[in-house]
Amino acid sequence: MSIIKLSKRAALTIIVLLAICAWGGLLFYTRYVPPQEWPSYLAFFAILGVALTCSFAFFAYVISRFFFSSRFYKATVPTSLRQGVLLALVIIFNLVLRALNSWNIVTAIVILVAAIVVEVILLGRK
Repeated sequence: MSIIKLSKRAALTIIVLLAICAWGGLLFYTRYVPPQEWPSYLAFFAILGVALTCSFAFFAYVISRFFFSSRFYKATVPTSLRQGVLLALVIIFNLVLRALNSWNIVTAIVILVAAIVVEVILLGRK
């Protein structure tokens, strides 16, 4: 099995195109599919997860590239993808809890702190 190596520009282009397609797919999905059973909710959160992850990954890369450029922290696409996934998971977990009528501010803070701890541990491992 061979791994394809992409340049930063190609990877970011793919991420942006995937984000646009995911947001368009989410728009069409919410317009034409009624939320009747749990598979429709699962598909909604899956499409939302892809859209949020790609959007946050692109914004995390741009922000870290232009505002946090130092020799201690170097902006890379995999790091930005990881940060995008963490932010998307925070939002999706909160939305799932809200849909189940189990959300409160304490759980939101706990989820956010857990994501921050995971990010700090992964950045410290470098």
